[in-house]
Amino acid sequence: MHTLTFLEPGHFHAALTLRERHPLVSDEIVVYVTQEPGLAGGGGEIVEFLDLLEAFNRRPERPTRWRPVIRAGPEPLARLVRERPGDVVVLAGRNDHKMALVRELHDAGFHVLADKPWITTAAALADVRHVLSGGARVMEMMTGRHAGTMRIAERLVREPEVFGVFDAGREPAIRLASVHHLEKSVNGAPLRRPPWYFDVRVQGDGLADIPTHLIDQAQRFLAAHGAADHDAELLSARRWSTPVPRAVFARITSLADFPPELGAVIDGDVLAYAGNAELAFRMRGVGVHLHTRWDLTEPPGGGDAHSATVVGTEARVRVEQGPHTGFRRRLVVEPRGNAAPIGAALERALAAWRPEYPGLAAVASPEGYEIEIPPGPGTAHEGQFPLVLDEFLRSLGGGPWPDARAAETLAKYDLLARALARV
Repeated sequence: MHTLTFLEPGHFHAALTLRERHPLVSDEIVVYVTQEPGLAGGGGEIVEFLDLLEAFNRRPERPTRWRPVIRAGPEPLARLVRERPGDVVVLAGRNDHKMALVRELHDAGFHVLADKPWITTAAALADVRHVLSGGARVMEMMTGRHAGTMRIAERLVREPEVFGVFDAGREPAIRLASVHHLEKSVNGAPLRRPPWYFDVRVQGDGLADIPTHLIDQAQRFLAAHGAADHDAELLSARRWSTPVPRAVFARITSLADFPPELGAVIDGDVLAYAGNAELAFRMRGVGVHLHTRWDLTEPPGGGDAHSATVVGTEARVRVEQGPHTGFRRRLVVEPRGNAAPIGAALERALAAWRPEYPGLAAVASPEGYEIEIPPGPGTAHEGQFPLVLDEFLRSLGGGPWPDARAAETLAKYDLLARALARV
């Protein structure tokens, strides 16, 4: 049984790891913060954290029973290390000093589950390398690994009779794109972001942030097809800004005005949020292109958008989510030649996977075959965070460390560090 410890939880991802109860986790959790919740001059981020936990405790279906113990005061990291209420620390908040914190916790013998991004500048790569080299286990929150649609897409890429091999003549063979929203709802309530979220020196810019997910997806597609070499050749990198009007900033942060520390990126009533990025690289001879963008406000009845296209010699595997799909994930296999043998091979593969995914089916469509995946754990993005926590806790029970996951994470941040140093 683990007692989870949270250090200055400043991002809603910290609370989402507790969206469901876990048999390996004590209901009592310990939270170290600098300032007591509700005191003048601070405490807003911990209040948001506690409000989400209370919402999970009070919901009518599958209520949790979290009992947070708040330990407030100066030097919370030093007190956590000295008091050691448990062996696992969850970090999700400011990113500019995150890896320095992770390194100190790791060296003190704590296992750490840390939200992305791990670096905001190339200089933090040394800390990433250190914590992944052995000792206590450190893992990144990668929710996309638990999305059912992406897991099936990876399996399809692994099937040579369906996908073939990566098309060496197609450049790039992997295209990934995402659109996120600054103003959105979480657990049915409007999300309040702290003002530092808009300071890319603290949060990380467009190259440092969302590409952590997209590179991870590309790595898994490549690994699914036997391309386990993670060395990457950086081809190009760029970033640009989303204009954020003062009124939108006020709604998201509950602040009436921009704080002075953001003055360098403010022009009149608009803040330039450098959260967008485009990245191209080649890994194991396969070209990869990533594009990520932040829009202002989540559309009514909608959410984030995502697309992935992986091109093989036999078929394209496509995942898409956006207005044209009603914001549901859609998985399509597009034969590049004769559809009949692809359809037969697809049916054989799905039949083998149905014991794990009851109801899995391929339905003929104008593009080829749409894959119907039954709803399950991880269908919704918020539901993937407890699965990440479960994966992490179960990894503590054994297995080699450092492992392939550590090698992938290090290779990813090495690539991002080079991209950050280039722009």
